[in-house]
Amino acid sequence: MLDLSFQYPAWFLIFCALLGLGYALLLYYRDSTFRERAPRLNVLLGVLRWLSVTIIAALLLAPLLKSLLVETKKPVVVLAQDQSESTGLELQGQALETYRANWQGLRDQLAEQYEVHEVAFGDEVREGVNFQFTDKVTNLSQLVRSVYDLYSGQNLGAVVLASDGIYNEGSNPAYTDVKLNAPVYSIAIGDTTPKKDLVLKRVFHNKIVYLGDQFTLQVDVAANNAAGAQTALSVIKIEGDQRQTIQNIPLSITGNDFFITKEITLEATKPGVAQYAVRLVGINGEASESNNSREIFIDVLDARQKILLLANSPHPDLSAIKQSLEGNKNYAVSIAYAGDPGLDVSRFDFVVLHSLPSRTNNIEGILNTLNSKQIPRLFVAGLQTHFQALNRAQNLVTMQGEGVQTDDVQGIVSSKFASFSLSPRLTEELPKFNPVVCAFGNSSALPSAQVVLYKRIGRINTEAPLLAVGEQNGIKTGVFMAEGLWKWRLFDFLQHQNHEIFDEFLGKSVQYLALKEDKRKFRINLDKNIYNENEPVVFGAELYNDNYELTNEPDVALSVRNAEGKEYTYTFNKIGKGYTLNAGILPTGSYTYKGNVNFNGQNLTAEGRFSVRAIQLELFETTANHAVLRQLSKQYGGETVSVAYMGSIAEKIKNNAVVKPVIYQTTQTNPLINLKWIFALLAVLLGLEWFLRRYYGAY
Repeated sequence: MLDLSFQYPAWFLIFCALLGLGYALLLYYRDSTFRERAPRLNVLLGVLRWLSVTIIAALLLAPLLKSLLVETKKPVVVLAQDQSESTGLELQGQALETYRANWQGLRDQLAEQYEVHEVAFGDEVREGVNFQFTDKVTNLSQLVRSVYDLYSGQNLGAVVLASDGIYNEGSNPAYTDVKLNAPVYSIAIGDTTPKKDLVLKRVFHNKIVYLGDQFTLQVDVAANNAAGAQTALSVIKIEGDQRQTIQNIPLSITGNDFFITKEITLEATKPGVAQYAVRLVGINGEASESNNSREIFIDVLDARQKILLLANSPHPDLSAIKQSLEGNKNYAVSIAYAGDPGLDVSRFDFVVLHSLPSRTNNIEGILNTLNSKQIPRLFVAGLQTHFQALNRAQNLVTMQGEGVQTDDVQGIVSSKFASFSLSPRLTEELPKFNPVVCAFGNSSALPSAQVVLYKRIGRINTEAPLLAVGEQNGIKTGVFMAEGLWKWRLFDFLQHQNHEIFDEFLGKSVQYLALKEDKRKFRINLDKNIYNENEPVVFGAELYNDNYELTNEPDVALSVRNAEGKEYTYTFNKIGKGYTLNAGILPTGSYTYKGNVNFNGQNLTAEGRFSVRAIQLELFETTANHAVLRQLSKQYGGETVSVAYMGSIAEKIKNNAVVKPVIYQTTQTNPLINLKWIFALLAVLLGLEWFLRRYYGAY
């Protein structure tokens, strides 16, 4: 629908017409040039000139053309297919071909009236369905959340969910923190009748243990419809192609709904990644033996780092620091005070000095021991700190003041600091944390310091250091110029219901300071030693010149071998001044790697090992859980149907009054002068007038 309006009163068009008429009369009324050859030509030329001038004058009134656009948006129907391994067990051979045909038919029926989107889910939610059923986990709640994120802003009409209802990651989809504004129709796949089956349900174990320690495996065994059967639980240690049974426990199945928990104690005898297989002996008539075994990987570490929190007096900071550091299994944390008898700091690998040195404890002897043993340390300069003694004890920060007055300060991450990385989330959130308390005075960083945090006082960012790190005579040292770290830890939990930001800040700071210096010029590192089979293995590499400056001029080659000797070869990518390599997803098993580079005539190598473990979650639940699907459909006003009746869903959606198109109306306003046909009309009128005048002999 079109509507014409003017920015000036519409009756001004009368003046436009009169202007055009006056112009035409003035030009042709008394002109006798054409009367002899064409008596009526003056009238035609006058009309042409009148129309041209009238239109041009009317355009000066800035007329606007309003148009009303009406768009009908079809409802969106999302077809979501569970592509996990457990669903694939039910759809094989001819059953799968029939199912694919029915799925295609349902999609085609819905596409006649709706905008159809197909998504697959399992490990992740992704577009398109290929019916491969290779996903290792099922996360139904993630599907609901993804559909909400992607389609809640559109006209979401319905969701069709095809699954066996088994989920082994995330929560029950009916209780997610988002709510769909559309009915959910479920296609129930699989059989809910329990089969005769032994299941090794779970194996609980520590991910990290320490060399020489004993650790416990807690094994949950279940059995369905197998009363009276005999089996055995075995624990097998795997080293390459060597398999050694270290424990064998007989089990008697005493009922059709059987469950038992066994605890098995093992000993960590060798550092590195220890691989074990926990296995149940199969029974006659068992539905599947694929869920009778599990492989586990345990990282055996050589030793923990011993950390001492040495304080002038009791302070809540000590508890906050201790709780944060103890989250890292590599640390054993102790608290002591400067006046404790028999204190021996030489037994520790790293020392945090809280409010030390102070006026009552100058700790000169302790500092001498730390220096002689090359033990790294972190000074936390509280209000009891003797700052003149602190200035003498380190070469990173100098402080002019005695701590009589105080300032409340926050921390701003330095943009120039690069010795270790802090996440963008920490950089953004830390300045919002509650202020910590520092002594009033002029503080500045010395040339040997690398500033991690600067002080922020109120809304003013200063150049005064809050946290600085560096080296003093080859010993890594840090100085935190305030007390009140406990406030940061509490504030982090108040805002985020966890301590992740505080733990990252403190953990990375201590890790950098406590890490023993690595003088190797070529290094290869992994984020972890144990990967899941659906995770890509990502390597990083660093190469240093004679001045220990990062460089990545030469190419770096990497060779990865599995336990059978199969070799995978790669070349690192160069990024910044370092190297990175995504080796992709590797088959399960144990691997060794060796990297080499030729630099300045030297052939440098770095090597290590890692393991890829199987994710077997989908194999340990063989009975479909249609109750979850019915609960979800009922909650959102849909229905649950079996695979045989999946074609009826199209008709159910069409009969649902909630699923309907949405009509959008938009108004567009454009100046009439923008219409090209207006200029074409003027060109025709003026061109025709000019032609007739030339043709009949006038100029």
